Amino acid sequence: MTEAQTIICRCEEVTYEEVFNAIQQYMCSSREIKLRTRAGMGCCGGRTCRVLLESLIQDFSEFETERLQPLKYQPPIRPVSFGLLGENK
Repeated sequence: MTEAQTIICRCEEVTYEEVFNAIQQYMCSSREIKLRTRAGMGCCGGRTCRVLLESLIQDFSEFETERLQPLKYQPPIRPVSFGLLGENK
């Protein structure tokens, strides 16, 4: 596996190459990267990839640091209790 094939967002299977290309081609902000690649929009709501995405955007985009807005992450659609998870049916 090459660096380009490294998975950045596990939930949506977005690769480093996809994120890098979107940043270079569209000069995307963090929100635009999320909308263009779906990175951060999976079932975890961006809790696992958000920091890495923001780091890549900061490293490769031409935006000033003050203009970069952090990505928001979403809580699960509805909370699930541990009791319910461990329940056998």
